[in-house]
Amino acid sequence: MTSTLDSLSTRALQSLQVELRHAGERRLVLIEGDRNAALNWLAAELPFLSADRGLWVSTKADSPLPALHVATPAQARIWLGRELDLLVWDGFSGNPPDGLAALAGTLAAGGLWFWLMPPLTQWGTFSDPDYARTGLDQAIEHPFAERLAKILSDAPDVIRLKMSEYVSAGERSVTSADERASATINSELSRVRDELSRRRPATVFCVDGGPEQDQLVQALVRFGLGRRRRPLVITADRGRGKSAALGLAAAELLLRGRQRVLLTAPSAEQVATVMAHARERLGAQLQSQSATQLTIVSGASLTFLLPQQMLADKPAAEVVMVDEAAAIAAPLLQRILLGWPRVAFATTVHGYEGAGRGFAVRFRKQLDQHTPHWQERTLSQPVRWAASDPLEPLVFRLFMLAATSQGDTQQLAPDPLPVLEVERWQPAQATENDLAEAFGLLVNAHYRTTPADLRQWLDDPAAVSWRARMNGRTVGLLWAQGEGEFSAPLAQQVSLGLRRLRGHLLAQSLALHAGLPQAAQQRSLRITRIAVAAPQRRRGIGQCLIAAAQAYATAEGFDYIGSSFGGTPALLAFWQRQGLQPVRLGFSQEASSGEYPLQAVRGLSAAGERLVQDLQQRLGRHWLVLAGRQWVQCQPELMAGVMRSLPAGPQPDAEDTRDLQHFAIGHRGFELTLPALQILSRCAGAADWLTALQPAQCALWCRSVVQGRSWAELQRENLCSGQRDAEQQLRLMVADWLEPG
Repeated sequence: MTSTLDSLSTRALQSLQVELRHAGERRLVLIEGDRNAALNWLAAELPFLSADRGLWVSTKADSPLPALHVATPAQARIWLGRELDLLVWDGFSGNPPDGLAALAGTLAAGGLWFWLMPPLTQWGTFSDPDYARTGLDQAIEHPFAERLAKILSDAPDVIRLKMSEYVSAGERSVTSADERASATINSELSRVRDELSRRRPATVFCVDGGPEQDQLVQALVRFGLGRRRRPLVITADRGRGKSAALGLAAAELLLRGRQRVLLTAPSAEQVATVMAHARERLGAQLQSQSATQLTIVSGASLTFLLPQQMLADKPAAEVVMVDEAAAIAAPLLQRILLGWPRVAFATTVHGYEGAGRGFAVRFRKQLDQHTPHWQERTLSQPVRWAASDPLEPLVFRLFMLAATSQGDTQQLAPDPLPVLEVERWQPAQATENDLAEAFGLLVNAHYRTTPADLRQWLDDPAAVSWRARMNGRTVGLLWAQGEGEFSAPLAQQVSLGLRRLRGHLLAQSLALHAGLPQAAQQRSLRITRIAVAAPQRRRGIGQCLIAAAQAYATAEGFDYIGSSFGGTPALLAFWQRQGLQPVRLGFSQEASSGEYPLQAVRGLSAAGERLVQDLQQRLGRHWLVLAGRQWVQCQPELMAGVMRSLPAGPQPDAEDTRDLQHFAIGHRGFELTLPALQILSRCAGAADWLTALQPAQCALWCRSVVQGRSWAELQRENLCSGQRDAEQQLRLMVADWLEPG
């Protein structure tokens, strides 16, 4: 390998890295072909590049340079918030789209991303090791990978090295192959260097936040020293310097007298940049430091805590800063918002860690409700690289990080409405513009839609989609996939928890949690996503899309159609209007939405209808037992909505009725009457009666009778002033129920 140590390619790579750093740009070096040849070439070239902040994504044993940090493809996300000069991604170990999109954004100016892959012409049939994780290893074709290959083949700023040309059957030695590689790489890099020279900026690029970042730091300091309950929300594309601004502002607040600033994020690694900038700003005032805490000579400190730890410990602090907020569960964000006097939230607008646009839309409702004087700031100018950098727009195009839907902004005249067209649609065959518009609609409609979802949508052979269009614009989408059809023995194993197949989310969940193997034996169609552009909602577009899916499922012989979604009263009502009934409520709140997952289905065949009846009967029998143990945080309106759809339980008998009468007139206590009250909650007509009550009355009943919450908790929710008040309200409600007529 010594033939390459002083090769022209080595000098060209060194020179390229220097020139890229001066220009503030980065490059993708796509190494196509033989993996061993690529590793040999990298082992010879990488020692001469700046690799102190370098990462090898694959197995440690195969690292071409021992000095590189190591991560598996599945661990890529933990590097968010850090900066790299060198990224070497072994595509032969797997290519999860979210990880690729995330790590590409960690490269700083002058950074090089080496990507080892088969030749572009083979990407569509390449058996990516990551496919097995999502069931895509069963797919014959991979349109997502083919699309990536086409984009890369047309991208002029991608440096392509074809190892298959260097190691051929006719080569006499590895050395001659290396020499050919050196000549080719030199030619390719010279082309890039010449292009850089032609448009070399007048000044050398330097990492400087500029006036926009300075203004944000000032705003953060004013916020941190200002009035309580005026949270600050910061949104920006990645590389815009929001983490640096948080660090500079945190340090400034300590220097100006704040005693404790708390910092939180999904992981400590993700705030390395924040801590580094705070450390630099504090300078000589810094008394002690660690990766998670900085303390100055006055005793004031900046401390990092994981969200769960911070909420459990409840340490006092004047200011809390939340970085990468879109990647933190919504319920945790709300508790942080309400738990400290001054909270700043920062998140990226696009992407792989939770679709910051969805975060902004959903979290805005919480902010409006609890802290109406909240403020918002954005950063638009990149600071980690120059505006001329070609890698960021390439990554955004590859993974559709900036996909938008014009249907979300296009208002339609109310009368007459344009004709709605609903059609079966193949996203894998769509033009790039149509696909971007459609995917943008999914991103805006769903809290977490990432590049991994795009790959699943395009590649899954069980996927089927419909598109709604008005005036030539996509205004609605429905993405579904076939599930089930397990053999009887396999379905039985799934129901017992002995087997779990990839995919088949709804079919397997119902078989396991309800204990009904026929849910996995039957053929089902699960609606994975449904999205309607915001200006066109409440026009029946979603209903038309679901009707099209149901007609297809019936014609194709599916037994039932269903969906799994974060349960809210509005969503439950929507699905019920489409004929789907709730059959399962999950035990754990979803990390993305903070809501309990709710599954609703509709039988299409006789067997499917019997299954739905069995599922609802089983949920109804278990409802009161589980409500007080598993769903204590569930919204009362949702609890009442689900109960309204379940088969009624037994009516109160004579003894129960006597207890209720005595409770109503104040002669019997709540605890002694609770069994009768619970029976009343599930009897025929009770759910309709509950939902007809005032919202506060319905909430009080569900919280106390159904969910078993304490009087203190009800008082904190402003549902009563104490036990006596709560019992009096409940007595009046029971009296209303017992009133004849």
